[in-house]
Amino acid sequence: MALVTWGLRRRTFHPLSRVLLLKLTVVVISVLLFCEYFIYYLVIFQCRWPEVKTLAHGGRQKPVLKAMFLADTHLLGEIRGHWLDKLRREWQMERAFQTALWLLQPEVIFILGDIFDEGKWSTAQAWADDVQRFQKMFRHGSHVQLKVVIGNHDIGFHYQMSKYRIKRFEKVFGSERLFSWKGVNFVMVNSVAMEGDGCSICSEAEAELREISRKLNCSREAQGSSQCEGERWLPFSAPVLLQHYPLYRASDANCSGEDAVPPEERNVPFKEKYDVLSREASQKLLWWLQPRLVLSGHTHSACEVLHPGGVPEVSVPSFSWRNRNNPSFIMGSLTSKDYAISKCYLPFEDRVLAIYGAAAGFLVFLILAHLDRFSSSFLFGWKLCRMHKRR
Repeated sequence: MALVTWGLRRRTFHPLSRVLLLKLTVVVISVLLFCEYFIYYLVIFQCRWPEVKTLAHGGRQKPVLKAMFLADTHLLGEIRGHWLDKLRREWQMERAFQTALWLLQPEVIFILGDIFDEGKWSTAQAWADDVQRFQKMFRHGSHVQLKVVIGNHDIGFHYQMSKYRIKRFEKVFGSERLFSWKGVNFVMVNSVAMEGDGCSICSEAEAELREISRKLNCSREAQGSSQCEGERWLPFSAPVLLQHYPLYRASDANCSGEDAVPPEERNVPFKEKYDVLSREASQKLLWWLQPRLVLSGHTHSACEVLHPGGVPEVSVPSFSWRNRNNPSFIMGSLTSKDYAISKCYLPFEDRVLAIYGAAAGFLVFLILAHLDRFSSSFLFGWKLCRMHKRR
């Protein structure tokens, strides 16, 4: 009788019982759903559009444009892109972007360069594959506009860029440099071409910017000016300058915040035409365009700088876990005369990993607890068997 009872107990508490498997499955699925899906809603739901003054003289309300600014997505290519790295980081960016799109409902989204990591040397087929992945990750409805700025990883540094690479980029993302909506003007600069050495690409880029400057100046002047006859009038509004390279600054010494460059790196001098634009190119852009706000990427870290004339610049951190633990993007509420910006953080990678680590520990605990019950029942049955034999 004791042997029968012990056998029944052994079948009830075998190491991989149905109850244990059910518990493990529920825990694994719950953690995966939370870390790979719901956490993005939980974090981005806390972000709010900043308030901006909307009343104009005469009591009329100015339209507000809701714009998102992100930078340095660095989609990996076929050369340096390990499949697991691609899967992990691209899923993170896709979920973050799609969640922000659904929760925040922006009207226009700007990506400030370095869309791809290997655009500067990718083959035609590799480029097509990367573009297809980008379009899947950053898909959006027709009511949302997506504008992309050229970065050095998209076409190469100045010594690597070519008309072929620029045309290839513009064929996908457009060649528009001046964009106006709801009375707000945006100027999108190919900052890689602001080398100032007289190369054909650089000369064309500067000529295009001088023409944009003329159009903006016409919008500031009274209609009927001889220089602006027959001109399509732009909104009377100082532009927002968007580019990949930051304007010249000596270093990130004056940058602060949890997503700024680490303190030990803040005093490292920047190299002109590599880390930032040259002094000369920066002065040209400020003089030609007279922007009210500058947004840039490239450094992968946050910084706020005040340039001569009181022009503020915001360096937008990278959107990818590959470049930083705490990625983010900028939310802007803009009118023709005013603006307000705020930052929206994405889930921190180390916190997600910590959740996975805690879940793994809990699974181990469940298994050990089950095995402990099994071993206890086994010992109990073995003792009953010994007692039966003695009798």
